[in-house]
Amino acid sequence: MFKVLRKFKPAEYLIALISTAFIVAQVWLDLKLPDYMSEITMVMQTPGSKLSDLKEPGMYMVLCALASLVAAIIVGYFASKLATNLAHRLRQEVFEKVNAFSMEEMQHFSIASLITRTTNDTSQVQMIIAMGMQVMIKAPIMAVWAISKIAGKNSEWSIATAVAVVVLLMLVGSIVVFALPKFKIIQTLTDNLNRVMREGLTGVRVVRAYNAEKYQEDKFEVANEDVTKTNLFVGRMMALMMPGMSLIMSGLSLSIYWIGAYLIDAAKAMPERMQLFSDMIVYSSYAMQVVMSFMMLVMIFIMLPRAMVSANRINEVLDTETKIIDGTLTQQPWEMGEVEFRNVDFQYPDAEEKVLENISFTASPGETVAFIGSTGSGKSTLINLLARFYDVTAGGILINGKNIKEYKLEDLYNKIGYVSQKATIFSGTIESNVAFGDSKSTEPHSVEEALRTAKGLEFVENMEGGIEAKVEQGGSNLSGGQKQRLAIARAIHKNPEIFIFDDSFSALDYKTDKELRAELDSQRRGATTFIVAQRIGTIRNANKIIVLDEGKIVGMGTHDELMENCSVYQEIAYSQLSKEELTNG
Repeated sequence: MFKVLRKFKPAEYLIALISTAFIVAQVWLDLKLPDYMSEITMVMQTPGSKLSDLKEPGMYMVLCALASLVAAIIVGYFASKLATNLAHRLRQEVFEKVNAFSMEEMQHFSIASLITRTTNDTSQVQMIIAMGMQVMIKAPIMAVWAISKIAGKNSEWSIATAVAVVVLLMLVGSIVVFALPKFKIIQTLTDNLNRVMREGLTGVRVVRAYNAEKYQEDKFEVANEDVTKTNLFVGRMMALMMPGMSLIMSGLSLSIYWIGAYLIDAAKAMPERMQLFSDMIVYSSYAMQVVMSFMMLVMIFIMLPRAMVSANRINEVLDTETKIIDGTLTQQPWEMGEVEFRNVDFQYPDAEEKVLENISFTASPGETVAFIGSTGSGKSTLINLLARFYDVTAGGILINGKNIKEYKLEDLYNKIGYVSQKATIFSGTIESNVAFGDSKSTEPHSVEEALRTAKGLEFVENMEGGIEAKVEQGGSNLSGGQKQRLAIARAIHKNPEIFIFDDSFSALDYKTDKELRAELDSQRRGATTFIVAQRIGTIRNANKIIVLDEGKIVGMGTHDELMENCSVYQEIAYSQLSKEELTNG
């Protein structure tokens, strides 16, 4: 929690200090009220007193109450401002940190957990800061000041107050012991609930296609039931607090008045009785302030464990060291990209076997290099290494003679136009998706030109608004082929040195696929291109085709060369095309 508090800015510490001054003033004003109440009581009991004698102490009471109200409003404003600013800063830092995560860190936390940490956990911290400013500072000051006011006045009343405080602490202690372990469980269960909800929403089409609504509902019901039961347990424990506190406060008031009645009855002289009655009224007020202070502290200490769990979860994200470390080499002027894989091995974290082993090849500037192989042969993994979503386990990847680890990540990604296996489309417009990001490339293609090259301009022009047409979240109002063409147009618009197409033509028909690749070849202007594909027709004209099998290169060359000397490639080719089609091209 202290790590989170250190994120306050110097000006905010000053605001907190000013708030503390107003809290002290508020406590002083609140504790002055019983003094004026005592004065009013004495006046009322004095024979021959007039109503006008009550005006002065009564006026002071009203002024103290109003001033205390103003101080409370000021403290509340400052506390909410500090808490809101801190929550804003935490959300921003978590989001930026997550953006810097490699795929390894993303898999470690899970997306559902990261969303919970950014939203729910941050809200818990915000709540404890907002309330803590008003209560954690005020309650101890109030308790100590009130106790000092009543100390030594009457031992019987003091004993009654002490007993009430001890009983209150015992009640709270027993509740905290049972409820505290559940707070961390609640946050973990919330992660799971978010995960199930997210799966159901993103996979809604598959769920409906397989009539699996009942299965998903049951799955969500289990997760929801777990959260509900745990929250109910904690809620029921907390529900014992208010009746218990009310009972203690009522019991303390009754004890003070009962003891006071006994003392007044035992007093012989009238002045002594009047003084005892006045003291009883004042003591009752101060005793209530003491108990209320402990109650406020108790409420905070009940909320604090959950906020501390949330703060620790946020710190886990912020303290995580990213495996992908930024280099120092800055962006060079746009140049044709030569790429070399030099004895590259890769093994996923915690995996027992290597996914890629001894991968070596060179892609000359302007060449098209294609990768093909069976499912699980390592094609997409190899491409992910070039985009530095993971770092190689051994060996190195060089771009223009420099290891990609030496490049600043921003400058490395400025060199690359990446189209993922699953087209990722963002809510917004056609234009915002194609011109996505802040490209630092020189002479970027216009949106229309990029769409025309990607064979997407025709369907865009038929949409209402053209390039300003609305795109729903995830591109749900577009077909698979349209989404892929938009993703390809995004890479073209960037005008990169290196194109990476990770099975990005699979949703296109053969005619569109062929036309798009022909248009792309004429527009690449010397950029190096990497294509992962399953279809021979997509890659047969590549300058170099690399055949992968179980993470190793088993063939490398042109289509004709591989048809002569690579059995794995031959097997793939004959499974897709006839001998006549392969011969005629």
